[in-house]
Amino acid sequence: MLAAIWGASFLFMRIAAPAFGSINTAFLRVLFALIGLAIILLLMRSPLRFEGKLKPIMLLGIINSGIPFLMYAIAALWLPAGYSAILNATTPLMGALIGFSCFSEQLSGRKWLGVVLGLLGITLITTTGEVALSETVITGVLACLIATACYGCAGFLTRRWITARGGLDVKLVAFGSQLGATLFLLPFFGYGVTAGPVVDWAIPEVWASILAVGFICTALAYLIYFRLIADIGPLRSLTVTFLIPPFGIFWGYLVLGETLTEGFMLGGVIVCLSVWLVVSPAKPIPSQLLGSK
Repeated sequence: MLAAIWGASFLFMRIAAPAFGSINTAFLRVLFALIGLAIILLLMRSPLRFEGKLKPIMLLGIINSGIPFLMYAIAALWLPAGYSAILNATTPLMGALIGFSCFSEQLSGRKWLGVVLGLLGITLITTTGEVALSETVITGVLACLIATACYGCAGFLTRRWITARGGLDVKLVAFGSQLGATLFLLPFFGYGVTAGPVVDWAIPEVWASILAVGFICTALAYLIYFRLIADIGPLRSLTVTFLIPPFGIFWGYLVLGETLTEGFMLGGVIVCLSVWLVVSPAKPIPSQLLGSK
């Protein structure tokens, strides 16, 4: 269900961003996510006790929501929804590279192979898809990769800033992060509305997409994801990464009539294989090979 919801977010942004603009789409997404989470906290009567962690949570919101949502909205101006969904699957690859480069995480030969295959898959997607290679397409791909790099970095920062400091109710983490993302994007939204191109706000289907991506694909999805982490752990929860691309491609085909080439599908399979190599645990060495102590 979570993969279906997150896969649909690329469809909704593909509908909204060309009509409202990338900045407006990103801001409205986090704003309605913030409103939805506030309603949930109110209904559940959860106390707003951040235990001194509000500032780092808001900063995490900028890294984990504000910048990525803006990047995906920019990508949605030019890339089909299926492209963004496949590129989103590179999040664990980015996490592995950032962990190795900045957080003293070790990468085995298996994981390095996954990283190399991931780069190969991205190259195939960029050069053999249904969209002709151009500066705008490259910009869209780079925007998606910036978003996944932010996601990869945010995981380590969450461990350092929140988990290592005693943790916090996941509903409060989600709410605080969307508050930070909303405040971060607010000046850009204000400037765009006052000085940017004129936007036709009276388009019902675009508003329906904005409300869906905010309330369902962000607020509700965060709660489901954090619940998954609590129930089955972060490693197993990462398996949602494998399921998002098929759903993103399916929704784009069903609603927008997007088509995919064989080269694009091959690139998507390679990306999924590379993600599996990165996130799957290594097989334990049999005890008899380790010797006795």
